[in-house]
Amino acid sequence: MAQRAFITGLSGPVLTAEERAFLREARPWGLILFKRNIEDKAQVTRLVANFLSAAGDAGAPVLIDQEGGRVQRLQPPHWPAYPPGAAYGAIYQRDNRRGLRAARLGARLIAADLAPLGINVDCLPLADVPVRGADRVIGDRAYGDTPAQVAAVAAAVAEGLADGGVLPVLKHIPGHGRATADSHEQLPVVHTGRAELEASDFAAFRPLNRLPLGMTAHVVFTAFDPVLPVTTSVTMIREVIRGFIGFDGLLMGDDVSMGALSGSIGERSRASIAAGCDVVLHCNGKLDEMRAVASEAPELKGEAARRAAVALAGRKAPKAIDLNDARREFADLMGTPTV
Repeated sequence: MAQRAFITGLSGPVLTAEERAFLREARPWGLILFKRNIEDKAQVTRLVANFLSAAGDAGAPVLIDQEGGRVQRLQPPHWPAYPPGAAYGAIYQRDNRRGLRAARLGARLIAADLAPLGINVDCLPLADVPVRGADRVIGDRAYGDTPAQVAAVAAAVAEGLADGGVLPVLKHIPGHGRATADSHEQLPVVHTGRAELEASDFAAFRPLNRLPLGMTAHVVFTAFDPVLPVTTSVTMIREVIRGFIGFDGLLMGDDVSMGALSGSIGERSRASIAAGCDVVLHCNGKLDEMRAVASEAPELKGEAARRAAVALAGRKAPKAIDLNDARREFADLMGTPTV
């Protein structure tokens, strides 16, 4: 049977009997993991394997947010800590080639942490271009403050992940860097004009439009749609993401349970699919909400199924790497102790 067009979270570090039954019936396209799901390497590997078995798809995508800095679900002592994106940007400003090498190698090392666990998708890179006065939700996660630098470093990160057998997710399309609110808590509204957005915020995403997977921003851009956030706006997805940016990869909304969106979880899910998202992303692991999402998520078919197939077909075996040498080089590039 076909998978359904949603990615689900789970409640904890062990798959419960209720979750196992839900997965068998609902057939989600993928899984996303959070800190509540993670204890150690053996436990994560077992949880991923149990999910794949219950979902009935050994090749299903398993996602995580492993950026570095403030956003990394796998943490010491079982996994290394990585720097925030701004650290790569700072090196890039001093030496472009060294900055890109650091970003690519850091992402390659992250992939080396993820792949043995069965995690094959990382919600990275960001192409958000922050501006002065914006909410700190992006902040030092960004690779710089110009579209050209952000796009260059983001491309290097995506390459590093891919070289390690992990698919990248481009986020937060078409840009969260100008938002003055944290979309986890409330809906940001941006009043900047079209020309400026296209020359700055949106411009960083255009060179990255061939990446396989993308995630929307829960942000209203009044110059295009005065009411609806990107995730539920036909105009934003059709004209900006698919149009101006030219992104043709599989598009997921940011977490449908975030405070920026309104309506019931089912209504949010239905609205995001209707607007043009290929799959719904639901993260909090609450089973009643998971069931509501599943009830609104259609079977993955048509263009959404094509994009999903193209994305997953892009997974490749990790390129050979001496991890000890790579970690030493990375530490030297970053000017830090070996990770």
